[in-house]
Amino acid sequence: MQIWAGLGNPGAQYALHRHNAGFMAIDAIAALHDFEPPKKRFTGWAIEARLGPEKLLLLKPATFMNDSGRSIGEAMRFYKLAPEDVTLFYDELDLAPFKVKVKRGGGTAGHNGIRSTVAHIGEDFRRVRIGIGHPGHKDRVTGHVLGNFAKAEMDPLSDMLGAIAAEAEWLARGDDVRFMNDVALRLQTD
Repeated sequence: MQIWAGLGNPGAQYALHRHNAGFMAIDAIAALHDFEPPKKRFTGWAIEARLGPEKLLLLKPATFMNDSGRSIGEAMRFYKLAPEDVTLFYDELDLAPFKVKVKRGGGTAGHNGIRSTVAHIGEDFRRVRIGIGHPGHKDRVTGHVLGNFAKAEMDPLSDMLGAIAAEAEWLARGDDVRFMNDVALRLQTD
């Protein structure tokens, strides 16, 4: 069993915020693979599913970003899993828009959802970092992160989410490099 948790804030008013890229990725994976609708569990919305041979719990914490780790920790303890069995999908300021990178462990880079998750389960989880770009000055970060994706960004956003969902089975199998390469290939434009 693996837990794949998307970070975001619950509520329609936050749905298109850059900070909700993790929620968007989980929704895209569930939609493309025709998973069952989510159920309220672990202080969030959860879907038990299979992707290839792998059993997954897709989770969107309903706790708001700053307390995401509580929901993830509940699910992890329920299934008696280790942090290594958890994958977080989240927005990353330090990556160019719509770039996708995977890494294990690391710091919080000032991300409150990551900070909360580290506080609840430790730092040894896998991270799928979804680039939202940096607005250029630290005084503009909050507005950027908590702002909606622009109209001009909708097609690249949709393409990126589709690529993540289409290549998700590589993540499930633990082939992070193949996942990143295949997502990048899908996003190349000529």
